[in-house]
Amino acid sequence: MKVLAKQMMNGVDVARLFETINAVKAQPELATFKFRITNSWKGGGENRSEITDFHGCMQDIRHARPFTLVADEPDVLLGADNGANPVEFLLHALAACVTTSMVYHAAAKGIAIEAIESSLEGDLDLRGFLGIDPSVRNGYQQIRMKVKMKTNGSDEQINEICCLGPMFSPVFDSVTKGVPVSVTAERM
Repeated sequence: MKVLAKQMMNGVDVARLFETINAVKAQPELATFKFRITNSWKGGGENRSEITDFHGCMQDIRHARPFTLVADEPDVLLGADNGANPVEFLLHALAACVTTSMVYHAAAKGIAIEAIESSLEGDLDLRGFLGIDPSVRNGYQQIRMKVKMKTNGSDEQINEICCLGPMFSPVFDSVTKGVPVSVTAERM
């Protein structure tokens, strides 16, 4: 097996990226991942989620360290403001995933990126969540994302990268196309 020299582009080891692509092409079952968290309610609007491991490449993999995410609501929404609220976490997940998709695809195309910044804003009407008006959606009615990019790439390449992010982002796909979610309950 030929060992490729480490070639970094946008913080991505491009040789490993293409090795991964080729491995998945040769053995598609390597592409199946399951991500998981455990969540516990702490009181009021506060929840804590722990992330320790996931399943991928046909094996269970532990993160280098556990991650804790704290969600709460601001005072105006009856919380203690101990963390971002869940819909803000959704914006973070969307921004992070679209950005990562842009960076990885730019690296694969040999386009160097110095910086990416984005701002996201979502419109949400509490009348849905509060059960006041059944015609009002519980979630976001619209999300807007603005991206600024510093690169030596051409304007055409910037537009291409900006399109590739949403095109390949798993979170963008989940948010815009929906995903089946099942919820079950059992006694503790």
